[in-house]
Amino acid sequence: MVQKVVAIVPARAGSKGFPGKNMQLFEGIPLYLRAALQGVRIAGRALISTDIDEVLQIEPPAGVNLSRRPDELAADTTPMEEVVKYVIEKESLYDFTLVLLQATSPLRRDADIYNALELFNNSDHDLVMSVVQKERGVLKCGTVNNGCFVAVRDPSYCFRNRQQLPEVYAPNGAIYVFSAKAFLDAEGFPVSSIGAVPMALEHSLDIDSKEDYEAAVKVAQGVSAG
Repeated sequence: MVQKVVAIVPARAGSKGFPGKNMQLFEGIPLYLRAALQGVRIAGRALISTDIDEVLQIEPPAGVNLSRRPDELAADTTPMEEVVKYVIEKESLYDFTLVLLQATSPLRRDADIYNALELFNNSDHDLVMSVVQKERGVLKCGTVNNGCFVAVRDPSYCFRNRQQLPEVYAPNGAIYVFSAKAFLDAEGFPVSSIGAVPMALEHSLDIDSKEDYEAAVKVAQGVSAG
């Protein structure tokens, strides 16, 4: 059976940190459209979930479809799970593999998405996400409960040199791959088994401010697109 895959690109109008960020031009293309076209290249089809009137009024390129997002799902506090659930049900994507691509990760390479899809298709992971390497010293951290230190991982890490600690990774928000069925069954992002695809630090920049945008533009000047 041929696998059915679709890319979902969330792009809402509001942004307190950087108003209109999803509409910003990046190498001559709006960020939301850049992500959607990347999704078409990889998955063959992309859905833009948006409440932006300007976007909803355009004729999208081949392979790109627009899905109007209701106002109640376009607030700063709206969880992404609610947006994804709405798109699955509205667009009848129940038997699709979904590739969630944030418009604010313009330095993400096509190869990164291919790697995530390959891992998802050839493993038993419920979800595969892109990650970036972080400072190992976080493994020395923990919480304090009634005067008791509770390590985030292994208490012995508190007494090791940083170089002796395992490498640490965190989601960079660029790519999430999962099945619509697993998402609905879990009532959110399935997390029982998560696969990770490391991305280079220079490709992991997420635009949340004007300064982030300017930094990404500078990086792009020396980074190939593919």
